[in-house]
Amino acid sequence: MKAIGVRSPLPIDDPASLTDVDLPRPEPTGRDLVVRIEAVSVNPVDTEMRMQPSAERGTFKVLGWDAAGTVEAVGPEVSLFAPGDRVFYAGALGRAGTNAEFHLVDERIVGKKARLTRLRGGRGPGSFVNPSRHRIGPSPSA
Repeated sequence: MKAIGVRSPLPIDDPASLTDVDLPRPEPTGRDLVVRIEAVSVNPVDTEMRMQPSAERGTFKVLGWDAAGTVEAVGPEVSLFAPGDRVFYAGALGRAGTNAEFHLVDERIVGKKARLTRLRGGRGPGSFVNPSRHRIGPSPSA
């Protein structure tokens, strides 16, 4: 699958600041969904994460946390969603980002997308993260 991310923190005007790569398509386990990404948004967390050095020199970090898309596959413990469901969410910072063709996300931080355009569905999830995590608490794997 195609993805966009960073290998090292560089100024955004540097031609190497964002890199296109081919990565394996993620496989769901546990309560994970594989979502075909249809829209993403850029917000301040993307800038902050882009400027942080990767844990290991030369590793690749996929950026992007707000997304909207369609569930393609589900892990064996998933109970809230099924393939074909349209969803939106703000992903977990400890996992790969949403700037890819497919994204792996825990179902507990996903919502069914309202009847919005794909672009509107992809731009809102970050606004809801703090209230929802305060209400339900972060999951150990999210």
